[in-house]
Amino acid sequence: MLRRMARRVQGAYRADHGADDPLDAAQERRVRAVLALGGVPQADLPDGVQQVRLRLLERAASGREAPRDVSAWAAVVASNLAVDWHRAKRRQERIGERLASLRQLEHPSGEDTSVLSVAVAQGLDELPDAQRQVVVLRFYADLPVRSIAEELGIPEGTVKSRLHTAVRSLRARLHEDEVV
Repeated sequence: MLRRMARRVQGAYRADHGADDPLDAAQERRVRAVLALGGVPQADLPDGVQQVRLRLLERAASGREAPRDVSAWAAVVASNLAVDWHRAKRRQERIGERLASLRQLEHPSGEDTSVLSVAVAQGLDELPDAQRQVVVLRFYADLPVRSIAEELGIPEGTVKSRLHTAVRSLRARLHEDEVV
């Protein structure tokens, strides 16, 4: 079905523009230039051009009128794609930084790790069962508060209260023992 729609759209553009491609060579060069000036690497330019073509075809397939100036429209779309590319890149960089910081936290020096692990284990043993249960589910099983509440059949506020009390108790214990 999509192929038929694409053929129909291409046929409409062929009739209007006399070509198979909704972008002529000059428009494609302009799109490439806008993407490159927008900071998109050379290796990603063909994908960007294809995205512009796809959006043009989707616009026509949805029954909307073709843009009055395809070249200008394609340049705006290319500019938006460049912005999206940078946003995605920054998002990936932030995720990488967060993962790197987590790895650093996971691997402190060997002696510090074992002392801290023992102190936390002892602190968990001293917690009431209900508090220990929510701490383990939240921080070791990595379940969100809502899921913990549903699994235990208690209100979310109760889970939050137990977590708060347990963490405060563990923190006090670690400070007492001069672990942190």
